[in-house]
Amino acid sequence: MAETVTGAPRLRRALSLWDLVLYGVIVIQPTAPMSVFGVLSDRGRGHVATTILIAMVAMLFTAISYGRMARAYPSAGSAFTYVGQEINPALGYVTGWSMVMDYMLNPMICVIWISQQAHVFAPAVPYWGWAALVALVFTWLNVLGVRTSARINAGLAAAMGVVIVAFFVAAARTIFGGAHDGVAFFTRPFYDPATFKTGAVLGGTSIAVLTYIGFDGISTLSEEAENPRRNILLATVLTCVAIGLLSAVEVYLAQLLWPAAQPFPDETTAFEYAAGRAWGPLLGIVGFTLVVANFGSGMGAQLGAARLLFGMGRSNALPKGFFGAIEPKRRIPRNNVLFVGVFAGLGALVIRDFGLGAELLNFGALIAFMGVNLAALMRYYVRQREKKLANLVPPVIGFLVCLLLWLNLSRTAQIAGAAWMLAGIAFGAWKTRGFRSELVDFSLPAEEES
Repeated sequence: MAETVTGAPRLRRALSLWDLVLYGVIVIQPTAPMSVFGVLSDRGRGHVATTILIAMVAMLFTAISYGRMARAYPSAGSAFTYVGQEINPALGYVTGWSMVMDYMLNPMICVIWISQQAHVFAPAVPYWGWAALVALVFTWLNVLGVRTSARINAGLAAAMGVVIVAFFVAAARTIFGGAHDGVAFFTRPFYDPATFKTGAVLGGTSIAVLTYIGFDGISTLSEEAENPRRNILLATVLTCVAIGLLSAVEVYLAQLLWPAAQPFPDETTAFEYAAGRAWGPLLGIVGFTLVVANFGSGMGAQLGAARLLFGMGRSNALPKGFFGAIEPKRRIPRNNVLFVGVFAGLGALVIRDFGLGAELLNFGALIAFMGVNLAALMRYYVRQREKKLANLVPPVIGFLVCLLLWLNLSRTAQIAGAAWMLAGIAFGAWKTRGFRSELVDFSLPAEEES
């Protein structure tokens, strides 16, 4: 059990259950499956909705593990804290280091994607100008404080919701107003006997699972959540279910509008073409909406990254004077917000490769997911006198699913990710003089009600 330190800096508890759900939905993006719709349709042989729903069930097991561990340790450290407390401090440090890569790259790839799209719309402004501007706006909004971020999240969710509803209405009008071959037309996106292959659907599911990456960011806000022992678990599970069901409906309608047998003009913008078939203006509107979605996701990811760095800084895994500091007026880890903003801006100028950034993000995220599942298994099953099946099955399944996905990452991502991990281990060895001194201090601040 961690020692409680009453004099440690504290964050302000300001986020309700629905604030947490909105944060999770924005970080994952309610438009999450749109950008990978074409790839999923190709890999899954048209069974996009099926892959999304299977992936939702799979990720719910990891979501449950996150929620249970947040109930035990309502700390901003997330997986870093859970693994360090339940398994081993050194493994917690390694998990935290992998999460740093994940969380730092998330806002960076959002800056890359938005800047590339903005440069297409307004080529007079160079790419580097857009990258600097987007990173600056992300940082400025997060420096304003967590309450402001919550209000921005609500506004972005509402804006994306309007576009999604417009797509639903236009799609329904087109689908029901056109000719089709009866019930089979409506069931084919879920199961088409002519094209269904288990291997293809599972291959598509391995990609569809990535649609949900980001829900773990909710646990980094545990110290700013009202009643975290209850709300973090509920928010994590509700976010996965909400995104899963919404995503399934989106891709289901898109598949009805553009059957899998018809090739897309461009696989990466397949959803936009399907939406345009329902209503012409949606082709451009959906494209703009994806820019908005990435804006909200990047801003939310920067918020989560700042809290993760704060947890690691306070625990002495990173230099405490900088990363463990709290700005007294707004009571936010301002140094970390600024640090992540600078990293995202500079990284977007150096890398510019959205695909590579996404692969590297998945490398770190899946390591963290596996660690949290193992931590939940240790705490709620291995160390308990009464061995309940309900405490064994979710973390085991969650771990195996994440391991399978991690093993199927590209070779480039594996090599680059391994290099990052080696750098982290080297830093830990230097910091502890060959691991001869304490690597991490897991003392947590006392909980407060408001």
